[in-house]
Amino acid sequence: MSTRFSFGIDLGTSNSVIAVTDLQTEQAEIVEITQILGLNQIGEIPTLASAVYIPHRDEFAENSFPMPWDSDAGNTAIIGHFAREHGSLVPDRLITSAKSWLSNPHIDPRQSSLPWKSDIQDGKLSAFECSRLYLGYLKSAFLYAQRAQGRDWDLSEGQIVVTVPASFDEIARGLTAEAAEAAGLGKVTLLEEPQAAFYAWIAQSGKNWRALVSPGDLVLVCDVGGGTADFSLIAVTDHEGALELERISVGEHILLGGDNMDLALAYMLQAQLTAEGKAIDSWQFLALVHAASKAKVALFNDSSLGEAPIAVPSRGSSLLARTVSTKLDRAALEQVILDGFFAKTRIDEFPRETRRMGLQEFGLPYASDPAISKHLARFLNRSLQNVKANETLATLIDIPSGAEFLAPTAVLFNGGVFKAEPIRKRILDLLASWNQGQPVRELKGFDPDLAVAKGAAFYGRNRATGKGIRIKAGAARSYYIGLESSLPAVPGFRPPVKALCVVPQGMQEGSELLIEEQTFGLVTGEPADFRFFSSDIRSGDKPGQILPDAERELEDISVLEVNLPPMPEFPASQIIPVQINSVVTELGTLELWMKHTNSDRRWKVEFQVRTE
Repeated sequence: MSTRFSFGIDLGTSNSVIAVTDLQTEQAEIVEITQILGLNQIGEIPTLASAVYIPHRDEFAENSFPMPWDSDAGNTAIIGHFAREHGSLVPDRLITSAKSWLSNPHIDPRQSSLPWKSDIQDGKLSAFECSRLYLGYLKSAFLYAQRAQGRDWDLSEGQIVVTVPASFDEIARGLTAEAAEAAGLGKVTLLEEPQAAFYAWIAQSGKNWRALVSPGDLVLVCDVGGGTADFSLIAVTDHEGALELERISVGEHILLGGDNMDLALAYMLQAQLTAEGKAIDSWQFLALVHAASKAKVALFNDSSLGEAPIAVPSRGSSLLARTVSTKLDRAALEQVILDGFFAKTRIDEFPRETRRMGLQEFGLPYASDPAISKHLARFLNRSLQNVKANETLATLIDIPSGAEFLAPTAVLFNGGVFKAEPIRKRILDLLASWNQGQPVRELKGFDPDLAVAKGAAFYGRNRATGKGIRIKAGAARSYYIGLESSLPAVPGFRPPVKALCVVPQGMQEGSELLIEEQTFGLVTGEPADFRFFSSDIRSGDKPGQILPDAERELEDISVLEVNLPPMPEFPASQIIPVQINSVVTELGTLELWMKHTNSDRRWKVEFQVRTE
């Protein structure tokens, strides 16, 4: 069956968006998403809030929120705009940031633990289930909207692309792909969000995009949304007279974004109210966060405004009489947002590691330092380390002698935070100050709310037709598997865990490699632990390379406890000689196979979290 359309899904931390490209007309369009907007109100808006509200069984009458398609959520879960708005009043029944929980290495993403710290007795969901619900909802909304326009699409006729943060590790990527399949989308292709934003910029620039960048350019894709900050670097090169693009570095997964800024403003306004003799309770504080966010947007959108009013209602019948009022002025806004989150720091100032208490509340691993400028400086510094580690990458970029960081020549902004022109200007000023005053140009025409979905649909069209530019990317980081050292037992000494490089950074989709020169011993027939590691700064490591101390040199990403079936001709627990076969699928996921050296028998070892 031939491919008729490309379907792009931006599965966002705060908001999700869908776009479609009809391959006959090649026109990309955002699909309006039908959803609950209020009590007895259903309508269409371009974004779906990535929020789930779990109503009490007696809260709403049965079938209060009928959808024009069959929904597996039923009346047990409400998804989208109304879920977030109503859930802000009942926060112990509201789930947000499920994508961040999906990538948290310290919880089981399949365990029903959300809303986090909620005391509700039933109805909790897992991070995986939330992702499945969002994707299933987006699928149904897409098909419904297309039928309304006379397009009765069959998903098997589509190229379906789901975006993920560039900073997602292989476990979170695999879980996203699995959730998409469970939602009825089939085998989807995964695309990094900063790449999707760059594809959207190419699409809106048309053929003129080649005149806007040139060989030697290094483009920083700076993506700060509601809950995360994501950085990528894309190099522009010349190959036989044609421009080529290569993603050469991705940043760490940073839980820091617009939500943090709204919260900071709310704390400042609460102190302001207290000084005025106006105390507010915890419920009113949630309303204050919402009001602060709206005031922030109003001031950044209209530079002529000096202040914006803040009104915080109270629960009860006499709301107007008990409303608490104050204002957010521009000076306070700039002090909190620009000087707090985008401070004018030096290129050698990295996020500070604060001394912490020995026992903490367990939750999402939020960034301890709110200065996004420091996180960006750290990313550019680590990017230089990564490029220098790989001779091939180093030839793509002109690195000045004595450089402290990899200096971008252009910036593409993405994410709702960068709707504010003063924030974009601050980033451009920072980059220029780090580069001896050399200005960095902004790639114009970004669409922070919708670009990622549009770019995903554009990329899907390119994959389906074989036309258009493709960003050379591959695996975002290098991956390793732990090796137990073969040493005599010594009292009081634990030998270091070695690490075998099984996937080098940049390994392309649709490729595989067999580490033929070395044989390893595989434990079968009894429970055994497999440890996985990664690195985003060791681009020069080769398949089969062994590092002597994995825990010191690499990031420990997961432990898998598994009992691999033994071979019938060998007794259980006998060590089997194997070679390692690594695969990066066309869909962008990793597979790791252990191949018996003397037969065709293979064992697949999944990248996943530890299970009981």
